[in-house]
Amino acid sequence: HVHRYASCVRPPDSGPRVPSSARRGEPSARPARSLARLPGVTRLPLQSFLMSLPRLWPRLRFTLDWYRRLRERRRPGRGLPGRGRRHCCVRQNSSPTGRAEMVACRAARRPLSSLACHSARRSVSTSAAPIYDVAVVGGGAAGLSICALLRKKAPDLRIGLIEPSGTHYYQPAWTLVGGRAFDAAQTRADMASLIPEQVEWIQKEALEFVPEKNELRLREEEGKSSPLRYKRLVVAPGLELDWGAIEGLEPTLGRNGVTSNYDFSSCQYTAELVEQLSATAGGRRPRAIFTQPPMPIKCAGAPQKALYLSAHAWESAGAAVDLTFCSAGPALFGVKEFVPTLQGYMDRYGATECYGHTLVAVDGQARRAKFQTADGQLVEKEFEMLHVVPPMRAPRCVRESPLADATGFVAVEHDTLRHVDFENVFAAGDCVSAPNAKTMAAARKQAPVVVHNLLQDLAPAAARPTEAVYDGYGACPLTVEKGKVVLAEFGWGGQLMPSFPGWLIKNTAPSRLAWAFKRHALPWFY
Repeated sequence: HVHRYASCVRPPDSGPRVPSSARRGEPSARPARSLARLPGVTRLPLQSFLMSLPRLWPRLRFTLDWYRRLRERRRPGRGLPGRGRRHCCVRQNSSPTGRAEMVACRAARRPLSSLACHSARRSVSTSAAPIYDVAVVGGGAAGLSICALLRKKAPDLRIGLIEPSGTHYYQPAWTLVGGRAFDAAQTRADMASLIPEQVEWIQKEALEFVPEKNELRLREEEGKSSPLRYKRLVVAPGLELDWGAIEGLEPTLGRNGVTSNYDFSSCQYTAELVEQLSATAGGRRPRAIFTQPPMPIKCAGAPQKALYLSAHAWESAGAAVDLTFCSAGPALFGVKEFVPTLQGYMDRYGATECYGHTLVAVDGQARRAKFQTADGQLVEKEFEMLHVVPPMRAPRCVRESPLADATGFVAVEHDTLRHVDFENVFAAGDCVSAPNAKTMAAARKQAPVVVHNLLQDLAPAAARPTEAVYDGYGACPLTVEKGKVVLAEFGWGGQLMPSFPGWLIKNTAPSRLAWAFKRHALPWFY
């Protein structure tokens, strides 16, 4: 294809194009066509180009895979230039102990990445209570996006990222992992490779916020804590999954037919259970229950996605399974424009809908689940497969701090994402008190607003622009079957906010293009 397009380019004054076979004195294999209707560069018809795309896609995918493998090689300690080596501010380890550790690593043929991370943690020790221009709590989608934008717009700032975990997860793909549509290994990445250049990674847990003193406390060894001071604070630790709120759930999760796509170690078990029930033939129909807890939760459509993908697999295999959807809420979805489409799929898969049912206890060995109805009654249901979505809340360091409101979330102005009481404190992601959908798409829209408003505080008063405003945007790609997605995008009050024109992707209808966007494009963009 490259050769064919290149042959269509000629100098403006070179005269009519002559086929290469005629220039060589050979008979032309096909009649010559005039491609030079206009002077300069001409192209093949658009239809031919579009028809060539399916043949070009394998080559493009090979190129992208090659680029991804190349980036995986450029991890800390491999000796190659790249983003992985400059992930954070690691000071040169010139002490005798540090040199000895480096020699030991080389002698044992161990990667130097562990040494680099150890040096990074040691280099940002908070024993002297360093003062950061901006301290960001949380290394999720919101926290990392804010760090990257700050480094791009204000490279001279001293930024500290407080994140105890060494692994970052692409959680939107876990529902696809449960439906055998995504590789679980591709949802996990080394946190050090994602932290922007010159951002100091403090791999410790935030214990307490003291906003009156512009200080927070970090967990140290042996139950001790250390202070960290800041000029501006961004709170983005996400949500905490409260598995213990459901009696008997933690001991049986990942076995006895109990699973959850909200847990990395269990989403692959979801796919195994679906295959087991697909192979069931004759006798009593197996029972599968899918639960949804009270709001707010991460991605309110994820409990339904697990049901739709599982039901579509059973439908394709010809397996008869009794489906039950038990939701603590009063309706199928919070935005009414999407309910007719989703209800059509519930009817298609033959799912029984039980609203006002909250899961309160699980007996994995007996395969029984106990629900509390809206009027306070207790109802038991038997199952062969139980997909559980646990209730969620803000982390303890947030909900027990002066930053929290009555619900336990960070009290912010819904439009500027600035704290209502402390002007130098901002929040983004799932921990904010704003009534938006708690999705990665919302964090993507919130990050530029926080960075803009934070940097304007640091600018001179005469040069300050107007404050940026968050419009409440959130998105939930609802996977209604394997190969089709309803790309639900909405803002404050359920107002539809589609990103694509209706002739390309209709916001309220299932689309194969939306599936390709979620399955292939979004992970690559992320």
